[in-house]
Amino acid sequence: MKRDCDNNEIGLVGIGLVGTALAERFLEAGWQVVGYDVSAARCEHLRDLGGQVVDSPAEVAGRTESLLLSLPNSAVTRDVVHGPAGLLAAPQLPAYVLDTTTGDPDETVTLAEQLRERSVRYLDATISGSSGQVRQGEALFMVGGDEAAFAACGPLFDLLGKKTFYVGPSGCGSKSKLATNLVLGLNRLVLAEGMVFAEKLGLSLDTFLELLKAGPAYSAAVDVKGEKMLTNDFEPVSRIRQHHKDVALILKHAMKHHQHLPLSNVHFSILEKAIAAGDGDLDTSAVIKEIRR
Repeated sequence: MKRDCDNNEIGLVGIGLVGTALAERFLEAGWQVVGYDVSAARCEHLRDLGGQVVDSPAEVAGRTESLLLSLPNSAVTRDVVHGPAGLLAAPQLPAYVLDTTTGDPDETVTLAEQLRERSVRYLDATISGSSGQVRQGEALFMVGGDEAAFAACGPLFDLLGKKTFYVGPSGCGSKSKLATNLVLGLNRLVLAEGMVFAEKLGLSLDTFLELLKAGPAYSAAVDVKGEKMLTNDFEPVSRIRQHHKDVALILKHAMKHHQHLPLSNVHFSILEKAIAAGDGDLDTSAVIKEIRR
């Protein structure tokens, strides 16, 4: 018999930066996490945290009634769902799949329809916030899909995030993530450019950051990325390479809707140059290195 999302066991496919933070939230709350990742090192890390590791997405699906996906992109999600040992190969499917992947909204809608045909309720449950913010329970969730499924999974969202918004039918979570990432990424880029400008003018960057926090130029990027830029601490909580993928999706869907995004085009070019310089796996705050170059 299928249960709602309020039991104390959760499946997790994808144990990267965000996936690990999600696992930690559940484990700290006393939940059992059953996980899988293609990386043996990431699987071992989940074991060290106290989770259980299985050998395929199908095994995760067969073991749990609700399952989270935390994957790099829509192509990987397709493989995880439809591959030879994917979710749909499980003898018994989960009742709910919550996909935190920043994916292509069109593919998200298709996936929701495919899973609905197998009586699996799918939510595109995208996250606004870094892995550090997820770990602290400070992230925001934007959820698209069936509203009744969203309500049933309320206990999961209450545990994971600071605030959760139901934003509409399937695909709307992914669309909301792209739109918020556009603003977030440009805020971060402007912060980096402003800090380099202040530096060139001979200002104290410590004082400049305090000015930004106190004045009308303030944004959350100042709190989240300002200190990392100031101290050159580029240990990743969100990676340049991943945000480059997000901006590519933003530009793709803007073109589809005949919208020109001049600032995002510049942003994309800067991210490309940062990756070419070897900074792709650094934290997104390392965009300041490219501004300096």
